[in-house]
Amino acid sequence: MTDEAFRYPNRGEDADDRVSRRLLLAGSAAAGVTATAGCSGDGSGVTTDGPPAEVTDRDTVFVFNTGEGTVSIVDTGDGAVVDTVDLGASSSFPSNQYLPGLTDSARDPLWLNVGRGVRALAVGTLSEVAAVDTGSGANWQELTPDGESLVVSAREPAHTQYLIDADRDSDSFGSVTAELDRTDEGGRGDIDGPGPCDVTVHPDGRFAYVPDLYGDTLTVLDLEEFGAHEQVDVPPVVADAAAPWMGTVAPDGDTLLVEHDEGADGTESVWDTSDPGAPEEVVRLTAEDGMGRRPLTSEVGPDSATGYVFTPGSEDVTVLDLAAGEVSGRIDLGGEAFVGTWDPDHERLYVPVQTADEVAVIDHDEGAVVDRIPVGSAPYGATAATVRPAEGSVGDRSADRRLYRELSGEGTTYCIGNCACGHQL
Repeated sequence: MTDEAFRYPNRGEDADDRVSRRLLLAGSAAAGVTATAGCSGDGSGVTTDGPPAEVTDRDTVFVFNTGEGTVSIVDTGDGAVVDTVDLGASSSFPSNQYLPGLTDSARDPLWLNVGRGVRALAVGTLSEVAAVDTGSGANWQELTPDGESLVVSAREPAHTQYLIDADRDSDSFGSVTAELDRTDEGGRGDIDGPGPCDVTVHPDGRFAYVPDLYGDTLTVLDLEEFGAHEQVDVPPVVADAAAPWMGTVAPDGDTLLVEHDEGADGTESVWDTSDPGAPEEVVRLTAEDGMGRRPLTSEVGPDSATGYVFTPGSEDVTVLDLAAGEVSGRIDLGGEAFVGTWDPDHERLYVPVQTADEVAVIDHDEGAVVDRIPVGSAPYGATAATVRPAEGSVGDRSADRRLYRELSGEGTTYCIGNCACGHQL
């Protein structure tokens, strides 16, 4: 597979070709009705609050099934799916760095990359409470540690960073409070910008790190000034371009992992961020060092000493000893997985295995898969919370809603792999 085919699995496909004429004719009336259904809003992209929702106080993982636009709600204590809800949307890279520890009431939002922007769903109802169009179909977002702001990277064609008010008690909740257009930085070849790809926020809340896919740089954002504090050139080691595109900073703030779409197999770099504003690359790991194929995203263990890199090209997770800067092992997943999320206690890593329609649960202490949970079709993104909708309070969103989604292409998400996400940049 070429780099371009890996980055854009749906390129060249017409979203309209996915819809059958029979379905279109049979469902046109229903689609017209459901196009106007949903929560009422004030015209600003932020919906108004409805009746108070009831929640269950249980640690929960939300798994987004890109093959069908549903979310599987997993009880981490029982290790079982307690409900599957049709959202009319899916998310490949939901915010999950600080969100599990911040989401403990019905009004708290789950932040998702959906369509051509980001959206927030109230965890108690799974209904939309905010939406921001970024001008790109490829988006990544992370909350700041205090939960007050959301930092967004919108890749091509926008090449823009956004700061969004994420405080539900704020009058400007869901609004863009700062914006940084980076198009003038340029990019590799005929790309008209650096391609800010992913974002991870340092635990001090002051800085965020953005790998620039086409700029071959790592940009340090100053979140107070909302501008570039530092930009580090990232040289290639096995190809013509380093192509950094995803990253995760450790809970202690001293280490940053960066995934690179570099060469045929991809590479992984480990950075020293003990001085948060001046990251320094320590080592670049390749297939010769034992890395799995096509590293895409990563998570860091509760001790900040162990890295877990999702390597779908070899259908496993590559485990890193961060102090030594080396591969310490590989965990077989039996299928392709691109992301994962920790439970709120940061003890077990929940990994949606897209090609197996299940979630593999990795216990950090055991260093192995300890459970496999069947979920929906083509699971991809995941995040966690300490609450979830009360049982039976959120049902299937109706066949008409699913039909409208299929007809309109609404609710798609950028992703890599075999998912039926249908994104358009």
